[in-house]
Amino acid sequence: MSEIPEELKYSKSHEWVRQDGDVVTIGITQHAQQLLGDIVFVELPEEGEELSQGDEFGVIESVKAASDVYAPVSGEVVGVNLELEDSPALVNQSPYGDGWLLQIKVNSESQLSELLSAQEYEQFAAEEV
Repeated sequence: MSEIPEELKYSKSHEWVRQDGDVVTIGITQHAQQLLGDIVFVELPEEGEELSQGDEFGVIESVKAASDVYAPVSGEVVGVNLELEDSPALVNQSPYGDGWLLQIKVNSESQLSELLSAQEYEQFAAEEV
């Protein structure tokens, strides 16, 4: 399995979460983008939209399939990676960096403690294969 950043939290639907105060940045994991293959389109919500934990918030389309992405935490969308409109391949090239999807102002920080650590996610992803 590829490198899984220790400082991030992970969901079982293969999203990662980077916390910065009460705002989190969300993307999909290296594992998820490898399963999808070459990403050709990313559909994301509008800023200001309210999401609940587990809500579908967008779609990532690859040459192989379209996959829904889910909110790992509840809150208001405060940022969307507009670069992905013109360059969806950033998700493949830099899933933990320039390929981030959106930022959410978190409603309940307790939801962050429900997410998986890097070790837990690595074990989960390995068992899923």
